[in-house]
Amino acid sequence: MKLGLGLPHLGPLASPGAIRSVAMTAEAVGFDSLWAMDRLLAPVTPRTLAYPGSSDGTLPAAQQTVIDPLVALTVAATVTEHVTLGTDVLVAPWYPPVLLGRTLAAIDQVSNGRLVVGLGLGWSIDEFEAVGVLMTRRGQRIEESLDVLSAVWSDDTIDIRTAHERIAPSVMGAKPIQRPRPPILLGAHSDAGLERIARRADGWLPFGLPLDDIEQQWMGIQRLAERSGRDPAALQLVVRADPQVDAKPGGRHRTAFTGSLSEVTTDIERVQEIGATELILDFHTSARTVDDIIDWALCLTQPTRAAA
Repeated sequence: MKLGLGLPHLGPLASPGAIRSVAMTAEAVGFDSLWAMDRLLAPVTPRTLAYPGSSDGTLPAAQQTVIDPLVALTVAATVTEHVTLGTDVLVAPWYPPVLLGRTLAAIDQVSNGRLVVGLGLGWSIDEFEAVGVLMTRRGQRIEESLDVLSAVWSDDTIDIRTAHERIAPSVMGAKPIQRPRPPILLGAHSDAGLERIARRADGWLPFGLPLDDIEQQWMGIQRLAERSGRDPAALQLVVRADPQVDAKPGGRHRTAFTGSLSEVTTDIERVQEIGATELILDFHTSARTVDDIIDWALCLTQPTRAAA
């Protein structure tokens, strides 16, 4: 199982200097990837209480400060050479897909072919209204986005029409380094979302789910992929965790990746047993210093790295 880190592009530590420091150190000590997530704003009185992994559905206070995830990945790309750079996740319906395709292709070029594109549907009505996009038909919109991204990245002459855009025969010559395109992972937990992963994505990015649910849904995705004529073994399972380590055990009813050091490391081992290809550790809600991010990540993954 590969090991990745969330970049410090959100929370009290968020700064270009912190991003550069963590990126360089993570690569130097052997982590495999660096990740950034989408968050536009933190409503004072949120109308949607659905944040994954939260006991009451509210956003962590750390998410009141966010550096744009694509800027964060670009900064990380300029100071590293080998680690993968991923989005976990971008809210696809917010972005005109042709512009998103252009930006992501540029990041893949800047990183010399190290980009992984993680996309999701979003869930906050406040954020959707802020960008002037309707929340309805998000599933249809991400299907269209995938169609446009594929065309922009792969076709010599782009000629595509969706319900939202028309690209008349045109040339966009700045393609990603990775051919035919960078890997696309999707975050989802609905039946329709899991079916979409099985049908057309390169993998799944779950977050905030009980580990038993991840295992069951992952097996379901693999079955659906096989029915769609795809190789289930080719799909990636990339799990994101926001570890919260406490001096006291959390007990049998604790949330995954919370509790004592032993409990959290046991959860990490369980993710590997489920069949995850990669685990992302994100400390934006708990780290007090930039050094904490690397130190805690090394501590929590020591058994996994020792067994590798």
